[in-house]
Amino acid sequence: MLIMALDHVRHFLHLPAMVDQPTNLATTTPILFFTRWITHFCAPWFLFLSGVSAFISGQRKTKQELSIFLISRGSWLIIVELLIVNFSWRLDPLYHFFVLQVIWAIGWSMLLLGLLVRASMPVIVTVGVILLAGHNLTDYMNLPQQGISGTLWKLLVTTRVDLLPIGQHRTVLAIYAILPCTAIMLLGYAAGYLYKIDFPENRRRIILLRTGIGSVILFILLRLFNLYGDPAPWSLQKNTMYSLLSFLNVTKYPLSFQYTCLTIGPLLIFLSILKERRNRVFSFVSVFGKVPFFYYVLHFFLIHAITALLFFINGHTWSETNDPASVVFFRPASFGFSLITVYLVWLLVITILYFPCRWFTRYKTKHRQWWLSYI
Repeated sequence: MLIMALDHVRHFLHLPAMVDQPTNLATTTPILFFTRWITHFCAPWFLFLSGVSAFISGQRKTKQELSIFLISRGSWLIIVELLIVNFSWRLDPLYHFFVLQVIWAIGWSMLLLGLLVRASMPVIVTVGVILLAGHNLTDYMNLPQQGISGTLWKLLVTTRVDLLPIGQHRTVLAIYAILPCTAIMLLGYAAGYLYKIDFPENRRRIILLRTGIGSVILFILLRLFNLYGDPAPWSLQKNTMYSLLSFLNVTKYPLSFQYTCLTIGPLLIFLSILKERRNRVFSFVSVFGKVPFFYYVLHFFLIHAITALLFFINGHTWSETNDPASVVFFRPASFGFSLITVYLVWLLVITILYFPCRWFTRYKTKHRQWWLSYI
């Protein structure tokens, strides 16, 4: 949750964020590359752990109750992405520009899991594996790019950050393809079986560790020989460091098979060795983890408010608020700061949000209203 905010602060405040990619090996630096790359772990971890949480939650529900909850919660997340998160990004009350990001993908994945949850576990695992390992077959297919079929393919499987017009005055920027994300949540749901109360802890740790190591090894083999699983092969660069960057520069949009192996493998290893440790660091970070949705929505508004404040402090005027070259209000394409400033603002955002998140954590502990499970 905290690392994710770093990438969003970078997008709002780093000077070249609107005109260049931090993973562009021709212009990036190692520190900029890894500032972006480390956040690659966020989305797949959210999806996988959401699946695990759904299974654990389902132990206290019937299949019908769990299905209804997941479908309703998924639908709610889709609405939140379209109406609340998009407003926090743009501050445009007329919604001329929609961005379909990770909450959109989690919402649809949760909804689809809700439809599949009544099936047997082997069916869920099979669907998850086919979607996860098979969706990169579309890299070799000549798929429609226009019309309804082209739009559906992009939204479901193949989007590489595509602009999709809606009429004459509105545009959708599709970032996350739905089905590769759904695959991760389905397999996370299956992994939730390892967390049943009667499942031996040592056996769970061994399974997680071996699967995680196997996933990382599979990534290395596929990547090293530029085999199946990513449309962007790596290559030798001007020096060893940049060759390493090329090797690690896997495709996030859509989540490639290699990208998923690289990011989920370390998560499984981490879960296999994780032991709860009560100390100040744990107490601090756990506050955000207990109210992730509340934190997620709030952090966008705070980052945008800081951006607007710095926009005016630096002498910009209302006439520069909406730059056609930028998708963010109060953030012209020529506006921004150094990477050091990005890190300082990131730490400020985390510090400020700690207090409302701590308050809401305590509020949820003392109250049991039904709507709290949706926030």
